[in-house]
Amino acid sequence: MEALRPVTADPSRSALFFDVDGTLAPIVERAQDATVPKDTSLLLARLSRRYARVACISGRAASEVRRLVGVGGIAYSGLHGAELLEPDKSEARVLPDFARFMPEVQAFARERDTPELRALRVRIEDKGPIMSFHWRGAPDEEAAHALVRRIGSEAVSEGLWTHWGRKVLEIRPPVPIGKDRAVRELLERSSVAVALYAGDDVTDLDAFTALAELVDAGELEDAVTVGVRSDEGPAEIVEEARLVVDGIPGMQQVLAELDAQ
Repeated sequence: MEALRPVTADPSRSALFFDVDGTLAPIVERAQDATVPKDTSLLLARLSRRYARVACISGRAASEVRRLVGVGGIAYSGLHGAELLEPDKSEARVLPDFARFMPEVQAFARERDTPELRALRVRIEDKGPIMSFHWRGAPDEEAAHALVRRIGSEAVSEGLWTHWGRKVLEIRPPVPIGKDRAVRELLERSSVAVALYAGDDVTDLDAFTALAELVDAGELEDAVTVGVRSDEGPAEIVEEARLVVDGIPGMQQVLAELDAQ
């Protein structure tokens, strides 16, 4: 893949960043049922020994991402950049101003755990300072989505922040986070000239933008963005990525190419 050449030319000066759900692991109805294929984990482990920096960036908690990916030698940025779990650490470091809103966010979610919510099969995922409402697989997804939209409006009216993903609403503290922030922090901790980011969803576009800005500012020589195409993914992923691949199999081919060079 010619588009990967800026990264593979000198792995010792290159960083590799990957979204997880929809990029390394197939999207599933229940988040806890997601799995990263064993071959993918083995490839990531090999890449971690060749490239200057390898990390997974996810909306999941960092410890959960490490368990899911199953590779100890890479970094994990969880909660969209709100926490960082380094390879040599047992616990993630959470942004203090983010963590202090956790009681407020959790109380908001508990108050919405109503019989109506459960009847519509909307699931609440507890990620500490972030609470997620999932309606994927609900018997009546349209009705479930309508209820979640109402919950999102209530969150905004109470001063909390919201973020929409693929059939999921996140209720967040009113503190700036994002995969752009995660990418910048990971790069601050390493001396690299080129970085790659691969993702499939709206949140990954922030990382694409961050890399472009770092190149424009002269802080990186080049950046490669990989868009994982899917039926539910935003059109911008395909439009803005330098390299576009189809689904998890396409991403596995990218990992194999990164390992082969």
